[in-house]
Amino acid sequence: MTQSTTKNLSREEIAKIEIGHTDSTRAIDWFLTLFFLAVIVTVPLVQLAREFAAIRAGKEPGRNLPQSLDVFSFLLPSLSEVSDLFVDGAAEKGGFLAAGSRMNNRMLGDIQRYETDLKDRDEVMQWVIPRMQVPVTAWLKGGNEDAYCGRDGWLFYRKDIDSLTGRGFLDPDVLAARSAGGSELVAPPQPDPVKAIVDFRDQLQRRGITLVVVPAPVKPSIYPEWHSARYDGRSEAVQNPSFAAFKDRLAGEGIPCFDPAPLLVEAKAAALKPLYLKTDTHWTPAGMQLVAQALAAFVRRTVELPPPAAARFTTSPREVTGRGDIAMMLEFPDAWSVFLPETVTVREVRDAAAAWRPDRDAKVLFLGDSFANIYSLAPMGWGETAGLAEQVSLALGLPLDTITRNDAGSHATRAMLALDLQRGTDRLAGKQVVIWEFAARELACGDWKIIPLAAGAKQPAATDVMPEDGGTYVPATGSPVLVRGVVKAASPAPRPGSVPYKDHVIMVHLGGLEAEKDPAAAGKDAVVFVWSMRDNKPTPVAAKYDAINRSELDDDALLLAEPCWGETP
Repeated sequence: MTQSTTKNLSREEIAKIEIGHTDSTRAIDWFLTLFFLAVIVTVPLVQLAREFAAIRAGKEPGRNLPQSLDVFSFLLPSLSEVSDLFVDGAAEKGGFLAAGSRMNNRMLGDIQRYETDLKDRDEVMQWVIPRMQVPVTAWLKGGNEDAYCGRDGWLFYRKDIDSLTGRGFLDPDVLAARSAGGSELVAPPQPDPVKAIVDFRDQLQRRGITLVVVPAPVKPSIYPEWHSARYDGRSEAVQNPSFAAFKDRLAGEGIPCFDPAPLLVEAKAAALKPLYLKTDTHWTPAGMQLVAQALAAFVRRTVELPPPAAARFTTSPREVTGRGDIAMMLEFPDAWSVFLPETVTVREVRDAAAAWRPDRDAKVLFLGDSFANIYSLAPMGWGETAGLAEQVSLALGLPLDTITRNDAGSHATRAMLALDLQRGTDRLAGKQVVIWEFAARELACGDWKIIPLAAGAKQPAATDVMPEDGGTYVPATGSPVLVRGVVKAASPAPRPGSVPYKDHVIMVHLGGLEAEKDPAAAGKDAVVFVWSMRDNKPTPVAAKYDAINRSELDDDALLLAEPCWGETP
């Protein structure tokens, strides 16, 4: 383009010409094209070759084709589904539409599981992505779809950031949009936390029990300056636009709400110990203990409880070193360390001469999520008997009963409580107060299900729970039994690195059992919980495991059946 021609063109026209023009030789064009095609073709070919080799070596029992070629087993309807389609249609038990919908949902679920499994089995990408993540994070300070890199080695969970920077969770348009969500596979959430909390309070109130709500602040709420320099010098917590309205609505309903955020911000300003872990989503022991002491005082001001038991509870310090859950979500190779482990001192609580344990006869029931479990649940890697419930018990000078579960604080612990009641175990008997702790992010993204607390009778013998399937088999306590069976259903498992927890448990329905050492198992079914992920790695696929993040089957009969704990041989 000559200088005279340039003078006759506007800046916009010149920019369009420059943007749309790239100098390239034919050799470069061919090289880039062939390289791109080679990458596209090489990855699936390598994976196919590895799967064929595994099948020939007998490492894939029951599989004759690589997974990427084995699609017709679930894309085509089974004979039983076709039969149900015509039988139901003819008998008008919901008609063809209902049977067709069930078949469609089954196929969609299988496709979703197929895609997830295909990603998990892609060994090429599993090798490449972690090694690419190292320079992206170490040099470019980039995270991934779940983890954000902050300043000076701080890491933040994306959902925590989104819950604070998004629109108000009580905004009518937001509530309507979330209520209209879901799909053929996933029911839309109940998005209004106030509605669920009021319903829970009303059910407890009918039994003379007080509810205390505790939204645990997420890390960027208290330490936003370590995510962005624009928050340097901020003297108050960052909250979702609806958080103040949320507290006002609870106050209007007469529901006690203990908000730890102002306390934590004040402690941060006083230059006390760090209150949150740098590479983890949760608070430090110092931050948690500060909250526990203030929460205990709040509860005593709210409810008249028995006096503290003098000298019943004691503590002993212990140093613990762990890896942050957000650092693990970045999926670095095991041998490469970008973020060093952190070391903290926890206060282990003892009840007289024994380690602290929940007490079913306590006056206080504590419901909590991972903010309660982090220093209490050993598989989380930060010690045990030193969590939020233990520290509240210590500060109250009273025993506590607990129901905890990592993740889904909006409904998981209430569902566990409801299930115990349905099974005939009244966890609310003799209780004066229920403390309900959940991560504040749940206000914006949780499913606030309305869960009835209906008491049921003690369940019949385990063999009578599913009589149409031959009954349910449960081995004697403390007597492991090796069984074989058919997996009738399994709850979904998360992809490693996609959630801020390194362990996960799934629920499996086994049928047609065989056990050489126990003829009583023959032909029966079993409900089994097994590890699906350990230390952020997939496994082949107990009361202590109730608190671990887990998924369950959507079947009331199976949920009421007595479960077993299973390990793969």
